[in-house]
Amino acid sequence: MYYSDEIIEEVRSRNDIVDVISGYVKLQKKGSSYFGLCPFHNEKSPSFSVSREKQMYYCFGCGAGGNVFTFIMEYENFTFVEALKMLAERAGIDLPEVEYSQEAKAKADLRMQLLEINKLAAKYYYAQLKSEHGQQAYRYLKDRELSDETIVAFGLGYSNKYSDDLYRYLKMKGYSDTLLQQAGLITIDERNGVYDKFWNRVMFPIMDVNNKVIGFGGRVMGDAKPKYLNSPETPIFDKSRNLYGLNRARTSRKPYFLICEGYMDVISLHQAGFSNAVASLGTSLTAGHAQLIKRYVNEVYLTYDSDEAGTKAALRAVPILKEAGITAKVIRMDPYKDPDEFIKHLGAQAFEERIQKARNGFLFSLEVLERSYDMNSPEGKTEFIREAARRLGEFEEEIERNNYIEAVAGIYHTGYEELRKLVAKMAIQSGLAAPVKKPLTAQGKDHMREDGNMTSQKLLLTWLIEDESLFEQIRRYIQPGDFTTELYHTVAELLYEQHDAGEVNPARIMNHFTDEEEHRQVAALFHTKIRELTTKEEQEKALKETIIRVKQHSVEYATQHLAPTDIGGLQRLMEEKKALQDLSRLHISIN
Repeated sequence: MYYSDEIIEEVRSRNDIVDVISGYVKLQKKGSSYFGLCPFHNEKSPSFSVSREKQMYYCFGCGAGGNVFTFIMEYENFTFVEALKMLAERAGIDLPEVEYSQEAKAKADLRMQLLEINKLAAKYYYAQLKSEHGQQAYRYLKDRELSDETIVAFGLGYSNKYSDDLYRYLKMKGYSDTLLQQAGLITIDERNGVYDKFWNRVMFPIMDVNNKVIGFGGRVMGDAKPKYLNSPETPIFDKSRNLYGLNRARTSRKPYFLICEGYMDVISLHQAGFSNAVASLGTSLTAGHAQLIKRYVNEVYLTYDSDEAGTKAALRAVPILKEAGITAKVIRMDPYKDPDEFIKHLGAQAFEERIQKARNGFLFSLEVLERSYDMNSPEGKTEFIREAARRLGEFEEEIERNNYIEAVAGIYHTGYEELRKLVAKMAIQSGLAAPVKKPLTAQGKDHMREDGNMTSQKLLLTWLIEDESLFEQIRRYIQPGDFTTELYHTVAELLYEQHDAGEVNPARIMNHFTDEEEHRQVAALFHTKIRELTTKEEQEKALKETIIRVKQHSVEYATQHLAPTDIGGLQRLMEEKKALQDLSRLHISIN
């Protein structure tokens, strides 16, 4: 979906960032900026800054930052277009109708119809729960100690015993068999004809983060199999990329999620006050789930069932979460099976105590590993320590690895130095490390150089934004074409254009990036922390080195991508290389 730069800028400029954020965060003016408690992480002292002059916000605690679009996207979990529409409505701006391609229009129309069908189905299921037909299902929910308020909040319902009940209702609404099948609500086969996907089940509507019904889960009333049944994959429902309860958990503002196995666990925890509980949808935790979770929190507590299957699920989830940059801890429900049972028997306070006592994911895996060894015999404990050492060797960062070695040595009463040596030995044997430090491969050096070049380009852009007085000095040597990363190159072009026009406006630059991921990267770009330098001489030296690094990489990049027949390009490259030599005599003056 495309809106012109003029429309986007009008919406941004008509929504003062201080006024908008004040609707979410209590702000207090200090100097030229406004400060409040950050809504994106827990803190006691305000480090969340909003600038009316720059129309940008930044948190000195967690690094969140951007313009008014970024804030709405992050706080409400909206796409850029959703944030644009919300702010346009707030400012009383009528957005123009957007023209779709035929394919895009058909896809959008299908999605809208499927969402409408699911919404009608959810209302129908709820009405059935409240009818005479739904008495058994309603009693079941009340026996599970759910309040009427909770039943309404989660939109719980009931699918009748008649196998074509919902089908007939939706057909009366004018929907075709094809659409109903695409929604995952009916099954069509030659032998049995058309029948409902769900019947004689308590129904759990599954909602996306914007509270739109995208699918259902059903718990059978009676002994039929399967006990739980979920909607199939549809154009609007991908169970590996959605979490039950996320629409509510994302607004809890707690710094972690509680990850459960089932619908009732989530609902019971929410009813008990733990509004940050979510569950995967009839599938093991996936990398898609982890990436989704990472958008909201950096820490999770796994509250899987305490049986063997739950333990295995937790062990599978920990490395998946770690790969996504999420710290995982494990809560044990013993002596009860799951959070639902635990809450009913011991209450919310006892569950909070279990959260406080949750085990680190890695240490939990070692506790489970213990069960495979005779820890009372020297041989058994030695073999266990060897396996623990092998696993410790998989930590790539030395500091993290040493911290875990220290923790394991303390728990299992083993000398730290002896365990550290064993970890190194096991790592060598398993190929995770070398006995002597090998030089970096060419590929590794290229990767490190690439990361360093990107950092230099980010820093230089930050310098240009923060101190406009440096602009003329820097542009003698650096032009937008010297920023070889595509995103940074685009930002540099916009920045140079704004400077030439007489006004540098970071908030307006961000309007250019409507893709959510690019928008977040640019927001982060404007808040890259420049290393604290105490003296003017240190600052000038650091800036000079950054300019030289950016220029060197630009010349190297141009050399690698120069066509053999490009004589003009070759001449320009020769001039650039000569200019690069002159940069050693470069002098930068910072006021």
